[in-house]
Amino acid sequence: MTERMLQFTHLPQQTPPKREVAERRADFDEIYKRFDVQSAKAQSSRCSQCGIPFCSIHCPLSNNIPDWLKLTAEGRLEEAYEISAATNTFPEICGRICPQDRLCEGNCVIEKGFESVTIGAVERYITDTAFENGWVKPIAPAAERTESIGIIGAGPAGLAAAEALRSRGYQVTVYDRHDRVGGLLIYGIPGFKLEKEIVLRRWKWLADGGIEFVLDADIGETTSFAELRSRHSAILIATGVYKPREIAGPGAGLPGIVPALSYLITSNRQGLGDDVPDFDSGLLNAEGKRVVVIGGGDTAMDCVRTAIRQNAKSVTCLYRRDRQNMPGSLREVANAEDEGVVFTWLAAPEAFLGDNHVTGVRAICMHLGLPDASGRMSVDPIAGSSFTVEADLVIKALGFDPEDVPAAFNEPDLRLTGWGTLKVDPKTFMTSLPGVFAAGDIVRGASLVVWAIRDGREAAAAMHEYIQAQQFAQAAE
Repeated sequence: MTERMLQFTHLPQQTPPKREVAERRADFDEIYKRFDVQSAKAQSSRCSQCGIPFCSIHCPLSNNIPDWLKLTAEGRLEEAYEISAATNTFPEICGRICPQDRLCEGNCVIEKGFESVTIGAVERYITDTAFENGWVKPIAPAAERTESIGIIGAGPAGLAAAEALRSRGYQVTVYDRHDRVGGLLIYGIPGFKLEKEIVLRRWKWLADGGIEFVLDADIGETTSFAELRSRHSAILIATGVYKPREIAGPGAGLPGIVPALSYLITSNRQGLGDDVPDFDSGLLNAEGKRVVVIGGGDTAMDCVRTAIRQNAKSVTCLYRRDRQNMPGSLREVANAEDEGVVFTWLAAPEAFLGDNHVTGVRAICMHLGLPDASGRMSVDPIAGSSFTVEADLVIKALGFDPEDVPAAFNEPDLRLTGWGTLKVDPKTFMTSLPGVFAAGDIVRGASLVVWAIRDGREAAAAMHEYIQAQQFAQAAE
């Protein structure tokens, strides 16, 4: 420990400054400005270098946070980057989109009167600086291997596994059904949280390191799953979950009620310069409309803030629990409120109004009861409390379920769990098919990007062990 640390006693918490609300409502650029050198050093110096770092314990990747905070405070940024990158494939992405208020920062041991260290902003600063200074080098394996790995899915789990396996010298090919690499990083998360250049920069870095990408790939149709298995020594399925959860109630099928992901993909594609008929026609464009978003997770926050930037007439978020019990980041709620979103807490839809197109949502007030089996407080409707919110566009942000992977890949021998996710051995990540592994949301269910990165890295280690075991077995014969 040096005298530069433990500065939280007299240095207040400081996040990077935000752009003015009127300015950021007008575009999809990131809302947080970047730390300058002195601010990054000062905020890093607030770390208490505690003996049991709860920030690391509550990080799914077990990032060595106190170590790279100390190095940043000392101005040793290249070393800080090396420490950060050792456990995290995409630290600059996690620094932008992780819900730090629920993970590392939310578990900082500094007393709440002093407030936690701004870990996410420093993490982002370190890696952005590393890229600018040329410290981020392409993957360079110590030795090349002849074995080939096929990865289906170019989202965070698949890319994390690809990086880890390529670093070991494997010949890695990543297949994805989209025309760009990144999965939800590129198409699901809006630019005001993660500018697309950040994802495209990582794509180039992975390609420069020798990873091959096959895009617009139709596994199960144009390329059979059996053919893919014959090409590679092992396969990793990391397709994520994209199937939207539906909502029941009268009028739920009315035009103008759309899934959150369809809405976000359309917006992101339009921002990337693609030709998007559903945006141009107004079907998935909030401009001039009264928008109601149903849900309280991070996807719902992405939708309400996107609608604001599309110049919606009004934006209302309906959530059946209260602010303290919502699954999304409270930081994102605060940003949304600043930008003009109205939150109607403890309210759930009971019907959708309209004849040929949705015109409103009839909702009912809820009250919180005792915790249910999941540990969350139950919600119960209050009789006679119905009210109507006018709407021209209703966005369903109720979460995602897995698609039927065996059917999509025409591979019935892939087994599923009762939740529809791929069934794997929890220790080896192997599915019911030998040499076929799975990781990320398609195994875990819809979750955070940081968990997908962890799963991808661990699956890569398991695949390496499997291939080595196969070689030993063959050599012993």
